[in-house]
Amino acid sequence: MRMAHPTRRHVLGGLGAAGLAGLAPRRLLAQPTPVSLQLSWLHSVQFAGSYIAQENGWWAERGLDVSLAPGGPNAPVEPPVVSGSALVGISAADYTAAAVAEGAPFKILMVAMQKNPFVVASLPDNPVNEPADLVGKSIGMALANTPVLEALCRINDVDIDEIEIVPTQYSAAPLLSGEVDCLLCWETDLPVAMAVQGQESVTMLMADHGYSVHSQTYIATEDSIANRRDQLVALLAGEVQGWTRYREDTEAAAQLTVDRFPDAGLDIETQTLQAERQVPLMFSDLTDENGFGWWTDETVQANIETLALLGRDVSPDLWDRSILEEVHGQ
Repeated sequence: MRMAHPTRRHVLGGLGAAGLAGLAPRRLLAQPTPVSLQLSWLHSVQFAGSYIAQENGWWAERGLDVSLAPGGPNAPVEPPVVSGSALVGISAADYTAAAVAEGAPFKILMVAMQKNPFVVASLPDNPVNEPADLVGKSIGMALANTPVLEALCRINDVDIDEIEIVPTQYSAAPLLSGEVDCLLCWETDLPVAMAVQGQESVTMLMADHGYSVHSQTYIATEDSIANRRDQLVALLAGEVQGWTRYREDTEAAAQLTVDRFPDAGLDIETQTLQAERQVPLMFSDLTDENGFGWWTDETVQANIETLALLGRDVSPDLWDRSILEEVHGQ
């Protein structure tokens, strides 16, 4: 979102003989440089790649001592990045566009979620399989997300006036009780909560119907790109290594997350299912070919078009791939 362990399975260890281009660790420094990575939400498996990188010392190998600052409803990403107290923040293209419109000097350096996680969730006996199925139905959602639904409808030529919008709390309860026909939510949370309760659901991923907004994006300031470039390369290289290991064993990533944060109220079943469901959002043919976090001019253009529907006019130079190219050795 914005969002001693004797039983711990080993997510640890190297990347194998093949390795990753551009990720050869730097010589271990006597005193790694402390930097902060500002997460976009509370600790959960959503950020497990970072936990894996930290647990394995992959940042320390590159001369960094990275602290992971949790986000949350009262901990926005942008201020610590602007102030320099965080080197990098995890955000989303729409939030970054809004901040840039207010004068923030941000660039998007890496895209973790290749597909935006917004879905319309429904029940199997009254499914929403495509945007046209929303006509005549009631949808539970936060009113703040109305522009998201409006954009989806415009992209797919659906009359939003034919959809009943019901303000609801962020919970599956209104759907399960029959108060609404469907919910606007993330693929990795309310559908997961229902699955853990034994309730099957149908999810229509909005990204599969033209809603292109990069999510879980890594942002930094122009000043950091100019003056702290080596640190940015080292931090993102560790992230790439961590998320590559995550993909190889999502169950171990979930276990590591639960073990690291015993007071966060995380349960292993939910974290395991969420970890599994994140994989198709974060990895694709594009990342398989070019490396984790990649994007192209075409995906940027699709983002620009969707962001315009959300009232955010941005140009391609909001994205800066030069750091990521160095990480991946291109």
